[in-house]
Amino acid sequence: MFERTKVDGGAGDAISGISVALSLMDGTEIKGRLAVPQGRSLADALNGPMPFVEFEEFDGPRQFLAKHAIGGVRVINGGRGQSLPRMRDAEGFDPHSTLGLPLGAPFEDVRAAYLRKAKAYHPDRYANAELPEEVKSYLEAMARRINAAFAALEAPRQESRQNPVRRITPIYSTPAR
Repeated sequence: MFERTKVDGGAGDAISGISVALSLMDGTEIKGRLAVPQGRSLADALNGPMPFVEFEEFDGPRQFLAKHAIGGVRVINGGRGQSLPRMRDAEGFDPHSTLGLPLGAPFEDVRAAYLRKAKAYHPDRYANAELPEEVKSYLEAMARRINAAFAALEAPRQESRQNPVRRITPIYSTPAR
C-alpha cells in the first residue's frame, strides 16, 4: 500500500497503516489507511509536531492531509472484531502467562506449552501469506516473547545441570567409638 518504508526526516521508523474513517471539517467522510510509524500509536501520529498526515484511501491515491482539516477519526477494525494486543516487552513480562501456564508448572508442561505456542507463532508458518504489516510485527513480537519466556523458565534447569551439587564422600573414615 505505502511505497515508502521510512519516515522522512525521522529516526528511520518503519511505517504501518491503520484503517480509519476520517470525518473532515467540511462534513465529508473518507475511509482508508493512515500512516503511523511502528511502535507509535494513532494518537502519537495525530498529535505529533508535523502539520500533515499521510493517508491513502482504500480505492484512491496516497495523499497528505492537513491535521487541522480533520474533524474526527474512527478506527476501522476490518471485520476482525478487535484490534491486536500491544506487545511491550518492558512492561510486566511474565513467562508463565506468556506460555499460558500456572506458577510452579512442571518442566514437562513448560516444554509442551512452549512447543505448542512456538509452532503456532513460528514465522515460517506465515511466510507465504500476505498479511498486513501490523499482523506481521505482532507475530514476530509474539515469537520473540515465547522464546524469551521459555529461556527464562529453562534457565534454572540449565544452571542446575551445569553446576550439580556434588556429595563429598570421605576417602577414609574414622572408626566409631
